[in-house]
Amino acid sequence: MKKILLAAAALILLAGCTQKSEMDKYIDTLMGKMTLEQKIGQLNLHSAGGFISALKVTEEDANVKLLREGGLGGVYGGSNVEYHRQLQAIALESGAGIPLIFGLDVIHGHETVFPIPLALSTSWDPALVERATRVAAKEASATGVNWVFSPMVDIARDPRWGRIAEGAGEDPYLGGEMAKAYVHGYQGYDDNFDKDEVLACVKHYALYGAAEAGRDYNTVNLSRQEILNGYMRPYQQAAFAGAGSYMSSFNEFEGIPATMNTYLMDDLLRKAWGFKGFIVSDATAVMEEIAHGIGDLQEVSARSLKAGLDMDMNSDGFVGTLKKSLDEGKVSVKDIDRACRRILEAKYKLGLFEDPYRYLDPERADKEVYTAENKAIAREVARDCQVLLKNDGVLPLRKDARIAVVGPLADNHSAMAGCWAMSKHTSETVTILEGIRDAAQKVTYAKGSNLFLDKAMEETVLYGLMRTFRPDMPIPPVHTQSNAILIAEAVAKARQADVVVACVGETENMNGEGASRSDISIPDAQVELLKALKATGKPIVLVLTTGRPLTLNWEDANMDAILCTWSEGSEAGHAIADVLFGDANPSGKLTTTFPVSVGQLPLYYNHKNTGRPHPDYAPYRKFTSCYMDVINGPLYPFGYGLSYTTFDYSDVTLSANEMTAGGKVTASVTVTNTGSRDGKETVQLYIHDVYSTSTRPVKELRGFQKIELKAGESRKVDFELTAEDLKYYDHELQYVCEPGDYEIMIGPNSRDTKEPVILTVK
Repeated sequence: MKKILLAAAALILLAGCTQKSEMDKYIDTLMGKMTLEQKIGQLNLHSAGGFISALKVTEEDANVKLLREGGLGGVYGGSNVEYHRQLQAIALESGAGIPLIFGLDVIHGHETVFPIPLALSTSWDPALVERATRVAAKEASATGVNWVFSPMVDIARDPRWGRIAEGAGEDPYLGGEMAKAYVHGYQGYDDNFDKDEVLACVKHYALYGAAEAGRDYNTVNLSRQEILNGYMRPYQQAAFAGAGSYMSSFNEFEGIPATMNTYLMDDLLRKAWGFKGFIVSDATAVMEEIAHGIGDLQEVSARSLKAGLDMDMNSDGFVGTLKKSLDEGKVSVKDIDRACRRILEAKYKLGLFEDPYRYLDPERADKEVYTAENKAIAREVARDCQVLLKNDGVLPLRKDARIAVVGPLADNHSAMAGCWAMSKHTSETVTILEGIRDAAQKVTYAKGSNLFLDKAMEETVLYGLMRTFRPDMPIPPVHTQSNAILIAEAVAKARQADVVVACVGETENMNGEGASRSDISIPDAQVELLKALKATGKPIVLVLTTGRPLTLNWEDANMDAILCTWSEGSEAGHAIADVLFGDANPSGKLTTTFPVSVGQLPLYYNHKNTGRPHPDYAPYRKFTSCYMDVINGPLYPFGYGLSYTTFDYSDVTLSANEMTAGGKVTASVTVTNTGSRDGKETVQLYIHDVYSTSTRPVKELRGFQKIELKAGESRKVDFELTAEDLKYYDHELQYVCEPGDYEIMIGPNSRDTKEPVILTVK
């Protein structure tokens, strides 16, 4: 009996000792040979020489000097194979001979540019997003990049924030589905990276999209319950999908900057969600903690490392102060080793120790980048990323009609590419004018207006970035013609046309990073153009280029059609023409609420009720929660989008009216294409917990399916619901499905759902 017990105890001990992997053994051996300085060097990331991504711009000779000293773990901002090969050779000859990792902001495509991420999300098609991201990964890896600073998964409820253009909108469930698609598109589905797969970097961790007043880099003030229910799911789903790295955000949370926030980086990301990769700071985020009032560079660097940050981007805080902090007992060797190991593990998984040049093949760059095939995919994707907001029968256009194309964004290549498009081929981007001319026979053009009436504002928008870093650099002239002259030319062209296509909105510089706007209407000079065109009596199609929701009340009342095309990328003009002329049926649906007034912001569909609720579209009534001068509801709700056909929804049915905590129920609706054209429809399921221990939103998205129906075709759409779909984080931060009644709603958008049915959870 004693021998049996001893044998059992031995088996238990063996079971508790997991055998080290080949990766662990390799890194153990490598780190055993590294000096302290070399380990700290792996935690340092610099931008390529002259690359502008922060207030601090690195000189190339400084990079080379630091690299020769073993003081760099990676470089970002370059996409030139030969340049990367030169740096890699220096790295292998220096210090411990560890290869560099090369990063880049590949936000919506690389050389072949796809629609901006907000536009991609309006496809409501994760498979489509994964397809676009797969192309981006192939192109990036072919130009020497093996680490991309994407996806941005920040939930944003305030379109004054310019970086809303870079995410998937306001809903955490949809955002989570899109986050997984990005990660799988970049990395594949396992840790075995092929040479055309790259390491994803999920950003900005965390809550950057909740910056107060929509002002970039601003404070975030939210409760833990609110963030877990309303913001964190996309970050979590990216971790579950296997994302290899995360980027900390600029903002603070609970009084602690995110870049040194233990709750965010360690308690949630690593311990609760099981993330095993590494965390890099955003550019100069470590040194910016000084301005938050936390301490000097040594103090903030030590606290950031202790909290879970592994790599310092552009601050030189780790490489410059950690050795001193170690001597003073502010950090430990274990802290440094832990961070170093995470960086080395990423390089191992990318195959860089086996072949440091596996991503640096010049022949791949010649054969696989900006190909005709990739551009064709970009056009296909862009067709599904346009939202028809209004159509009084003027669309689709006839190809034999006399068409006047007017507006400052009609023939603007860079506006089509959008913010964070870093392609060398931007000047080749197909403009709206070019796309329409390729499709139709009788097309005239006039610029129509300046961007703004204020010349100084136009200069700031177009050249503000250059002025920040090179204040003495001469800039091209703006307002070379008055707005009145430009409008007169456009009106003359409009009078000779059957229909006017007015191309207005935002340039690429008016959204994205550092581009917050307090007024999110179409700029004044362009509105003057629209009003002059309206006076001609000609039908007007407004083609809206934008990176955010705008206030469009006058436009909605006065334009005959409004097509929101965002910034569509390399094949923008062709994809937009495909929709305008009916070769493709618009199927995009909004993932952000379009407000009636900027004074409503932040405005989002999944808000909570008050003790004195007021219907969204009811007029003012005293002593209820409403405005005196504007309705509560949006102009266009979350999930909204029209088609050239129409869809009818049956009443919602449940396979059972009750469900146990371990059971499942199917919610169903029959959708019929009642129009004369084939089309795609995104069927959306929402829930509402009628009574709960903590207050819950009026509606929450919990499922969606994009279906394609031929004219006259009907299809039953089923959604399987389990307790997991009904869970939320309660006041004690427990993830629970509480017993009680739940309203189940299905419809074409968050506003126009069918009458709810009640599901009772026992």
